Amino acid sequence: MKLKQEQIRRLAEKVFQDLTAEALLISKTERTGVVEGIARAIAADFEREQVLERDAERLLDEAVRAMGRGAAEIDRRTMLRMIKEKLARERKIVL
Repeated sequence: MKLKQEQIRRLAEKVFQDLTAEALLISKTERTGVVEGIARAIAADFEREQVLERDAERLLDEAVRAMGRGAAEIDRRTMLRMIKEKLARERKIVL
């Protein structure tokens, strides 16, 4: 999923608000700095997921080419999901 910077910032604000409201986060620095850190973490996580998606697509394309005629019988969505899950486990990414 691709989010705009403004959407990521609003999400970071919401995370900050929820954590402070539940007293799970007590900020010792400026709110802005903490929210920016949360936003950077969210953006980095989305970037890792996009890389994972591209790699899974590439591996699926390679597998389909290697299968030749037998590839017509596979469900691309199911196969892509399986490849993504395997890559995510290997890379320790939570989907």
